[in-house]
Order: sequence, then structure tokens, then C-alpha cells
Amino acid sequence: MNDLGSMAPGGSTRRLPADLDGIADAARLLRAGDLVAFPTETVYGLGADATDPAAVARIFAAKARPRFNPLIAHLADVASAQAEGAFDAQAQRLAAAFWPGPLTLVVPATTRTSVCDLARAGLDSVALRVPGSALARDLLAAVGRPVAGPSANRSGRVSPTSAAHVLADLSGRIAAVLDGGEASVGVESTVVACLGGPPRLLRPGGITREALRAVLGLELAGPEGADSNRPVGPGLLASHYAPRARVRLDASIIAPGEAVLLFGAARPAGLDRARAVIDLSPRGDPVEAAARLFSGLRDLDASGAAVIAVVPIPSTGLGEAIRDRLERAAAPR
Repeated sequence: MNDLGSMAPGGSTRRLPADLDGIADAARLLRAGDLVAFPTETVYGLGADATDPAAVARIFAAKARPRFNPLIAHLADVASAQAEGAFDAQAQRLAAAFWPGPLTLVVPATTRTSVCDLARAGLDSVALRVPGSALARDLLAAVGRPVAGPSANRSGRVSPTSAAHVLADLSGRIAAVLDGGEASVGVESTVVACLGGPPRLLRPGGITREALRAVLGLELAGPEGADSNRPVGPGLLASHYAPRARVRLDASIIAPGEAVLLFGAARPAGLDRARAVIDLSPRGDPVEAAARLFSGLRDLDASGAAVIAVVPIPSTGLGEAIRDRLERAAAPR
């Protein structure tokens, strides 16, 4: 087996159907240490046995991902997740409210944690999630181990919301992709740290800040000086989710040849000079916009434009997660 895991005959990546045979094949490959992309309700994850450092290392090789960026371990059910870390009262409340679903909890690792040190990036914490996708949970149950699952794309590139997106980035570099159709949420999970003090919102995502506040009865603090060179949780690198084109935010005027990402009724001046235009949600629905965000960025990037101009997007509700991804896409690289 090479550093990227074993391939199908001829070096191609298999596209497995979302049926019992496809799930069984995907589980067998994961247990053997291979890489398999799988669908969740948020985006497609690049799966590897989280207990096997060699398998986890293949994720970093396939994604060209920095080793200091920890990975989320996906579990089939709440009990399996709680066996991997120490859950305080706040973490218990969040798990009860939002699992299965698009929430990742970063909790202290314990001596019983089976998630390997490489997947945890050497930290004394572990990032855990029980996905909302029934297909993902069926696969995880068949594997019977925690499965590390960062987004199934080259590191720093746009996250995939379909099997076709996965293959565009990783064909020939992973063993298989379990094709479950389009992801319904479209942005990654919300990441909350419960590490002994007040819970902290490390990354906005599919669960809104307002929903978290309603369960906890308090406002969540932010990452609190997180080191971008050694983040405490996944998805915290300053430059992340980046297309090849430069991303320009809050655009009110479009320069000739720019690609444009629209939202709602906003129509910037010079739109007729754009190279390509995609409207995330003509009716200004942040849920629709979130589901279309990464596909939209990919399609505009494929236009060949040097710049993707993004109109202003409100930062309330899911808009906070959308703006977070766009700000990371726009960050210096």
C-alpha cells in the first residue's frame, strides 16, 4: 500500500452506490486502512480509520493537509461518541439537543480515547461528531470504529457537496467515494469547545449561534486567541476553503472580467461586465445559500476569472457561517 492508500484496478477511484453492498464495500476498505469519501448532511468527508495513525496519515497525504490541523472523528451514535471523550454538563446538553446533526464537540480526551494522536494533532482534546445523515451513520456502524472525516477535497480548496466534487479533487488519490447525492446543509458542522470553562464557538456552521444560545442559556465566547499555526479545533486555519481565484468580499462595483457571487436582491454596478454570475439565493434565503455556497464557488472558479466578487451577505443565523467561509476563502495565502 502506498502513502495514498490502495487504489482500484488501474489506479482509479471507485464510485460506490448508496446501498447495502456499497456500504459494506466502503466499510471493508476503511477497516483495511484505505481512504473512502462519504456523504454527510453538511459536506462529503474523507474517511479513514481514526484509530489507525497510518490511515490518518493517508488523509494528510491525499489532501496535502497541514498535520497541525486536527480532524473530526465521526461516530455512529451518541453513546459511541461519549466513550471517546469527557463530556461536562454543557457538552451533554449540546449532544442531547443536536446529535445526530451538524455539531462537532471538542472535549477533553481521556485514557480510553481510541482516536489516535495524529488525528488529534497531538492535542489533549478530541473533536467528535454524530452526523445527521442516516447513510453516514449506517457506514459508521458498519465500520465499528471512529472515522476521521475532514472535507473530501485538497486542503484549503472548496469543500465538496457531491461525489462529483470529490472526484474532481481526489480521483486517483483515494480508494472510493460512497455516492449519496447532494449534501443538504452545504456548510460544515458548527464546532464548539467544552474544555472545562465556558463553552466556546470555534467555528460557526450548520447549527446557528442562536440555537446554541437557546439550549445553553448563555452567549458563547469565540476561539479566545486561537493560534492559526496550531488550532485547538478543525477548520480554524486563516486561509481555508479557498478557490484558485482571489475572493473579494462586500463588492458594490464589478470590474470587467470578474466572476460574481450574488445573494438576494443585491445587484452591484457593472454586473453586465462579469465573466460569470451565480446567485446563491435569489430570495435571500441563507439556508438555500449555504447549501449552494461551495458549488457556486467551484463553478465560478471554473470560469477562469482571476477574481470572484461577492456581494454583501448578512451575518445573522446561517449567514454567519457563510461569511466565515467566505472570509477564510478571501484570506491571504
